[in-house]
Amino acid sequence: MMQHVVVQEAAFDVGHEYTRLAELSDHVGGVSIFVGCVRDTAGDLQSLTLEHYPGMTEKMLQNLSAEAFERFHLAGCTIIHRVGTLGVGSPIVFVGAAAAHRAEALQATAFLIDKLKTGAPFWKCEQFKDGRRVWVEAKAADDEAAAFWS
Repeated sequence: MMQHVVVQEAAFDVGHEYTRLAELSDHVGGVSIFVGCVRDTAGDLQSLTLEHYPGMTEKMLQNLSAEAFERFHLAGCTIIHRVGTLGVGSPIVFVGAAAAHRAEALQATAFLIDKLKTGAPFWKCEQFKDGRRVWVEAKAADDEAAAFWS
């Protein structure tokens, strides 16, 4: 059983993180990963700055990981969330789950990203090419996705 939870400024290596999960055990039959990236929906985003509450954020992510282990009988779980200023296209978050069966791995990954979006204390500020700065507000769709798992 491997639980890897990190909040960091540095980029992560998707291939390395996948391999860590896939090679956990001969009993792993499925590995599911999700990588979230900075997107520019309006065509004028320059960067996204993510802030967090150190200590509390990691603890909440560890709790989510532990809940996923219990709910989906995981062999391994990885959550890496970046903070700092990131350019368009940069990876922000890696969520991976390894389980004996694909359904458990897929469900765990969906659960983790849905719950992470609303349950971990991150704040996002968009910086636009014209100099505007806008704090990103919570979306009702994210709350609905998280509520599905309750």
